[in-house]
Amino acid sequence: MNRFQFQTVPNIIAGLGTIQELFKILKNGRYQRLLLVTDPGMLKQQLHLPLLDIIESAGLDYVIYADVQADPPDTVVLEAAAFAKQENIDVVLGFGGGSSMDVAKLIAILAHPEQHQTLSDLYGVDNATGPRLALILVPTTAGTGSEVTPISIVTTGETTKTGIVAPILFADIAILDATFTQNLPAQITAATGIDAMVHAIEAYTSKHKKNPYSDMLAKQALRLLNANLQRVLQNGHDLDARQNMLVGSMLAGQAFANAPVAAVHALAYPLGGHFHLSHGHSNALVLTEVLKFNAPAAKQLYAELMTWLDPRSKGCHDGLTDLFIDHFNNHLMQSGLTLKLNQLNVPEHMLQAMAKDAMQQSRLLQNNPRELKLEDAYQIYQAIYA
Repeated sequence: MNRFQFQTVPNIIAGLGTIQELFKILKNGRYQRLLLVTDPGMLKQQLHLPLLDIIESAGLDYVIYADVQADPPDTVVLEAAAFAKQENIDVVLGFGGGSSMDVAKLIAILAHPEQHQTLSDLYGVDNATGPRLALILVPTTAGTGSEVTPISIVTTGETTKTGIVAPILFADIAILDATFTQNLPAQITAATGIDAMVHAIEAYTSKHKKNPYSDMLAKQALRLLNANLQRVLQNGHDLDARQNMLVGSMLAGQAFANAPVAAVHALAYPLGGHFHLSHGHSNALVLTEVLKFNAPAAKQLYAELMTWLDPRSKGCHDGLTDLFIDHFNNHLMQSGLTLKLNQLNVPEHMLQAMAKDAMQQSRLLQNNPRELKLEDAYQIYQAIYA
């Protein structure tokens, strides 16, 4: 067995109604002033109000930063951190999807009064170091797994996404309460659910850091997500299925935090950067073609996952791999998502530029089970164009 390291968030609280545990966490006397980090949609839907009741009951002062954007640009991160520093925050609460949680992680570092690193110092792997403020994360989508990853993604420049990866980004506490996810529109539910599935699949097939813990988590995540995605798409108020999706997303997050994702994400990033497609939708667009591309190198692992999802599946590695690809393609077909680039107003002349951008994601591509070259990236985009 290869040497490996496994890290995760030290305190995870999961279950319907568990947001009430936040009162005990905040009442301990260690914190004085809290920053709630979220986005305008959360405020518009008033989903944050139960949190404010708990914060006020615990006797904390608080301020809100609610200008987080999808695929947050570096300007938003810098603005949010400056605001937090000005307000003398000592605990950060990220509430929302992956973007809000990613911004909250970076605020916790940049707003600490003894932190001397700038945002540009943090880009890359293991460049971000302490100290940081206390950090609590509460996801409202079952997709990114950001509540349990040491990763933040920032949009730098016009179209480029840059990762910040370091253990200091692990939250102190993650609270998973599906009560906050029940009003998600079907399209967001589908896109985020497929995003979580991709995390599990890519963690299980990751080339360099795959390990027994990540395998165990990826398989359990995939089982939960596979069994519950169609349930929540058919009935968005099925809270048991919603909670299963949230836990599945978290398990997938723990898996890929330790066995990193690969070509699906590398090819998805240019779609988000150039055309502002959601991250989950971008992953969904390229998933089937990347699975086909990886099959020659990953067929044993895909076969293992297929028999895990359906023990009745029989056949050789090639046959089981075909079943696996068909199985997830069926999830995509039933998702309600648009799956062709020409129907999303992506011009064909941009495919080559996107392929070049994808090749810049060396942090991700090095994890892919099969080497992906520029021409391969272009052919994958071409295959999903029309």
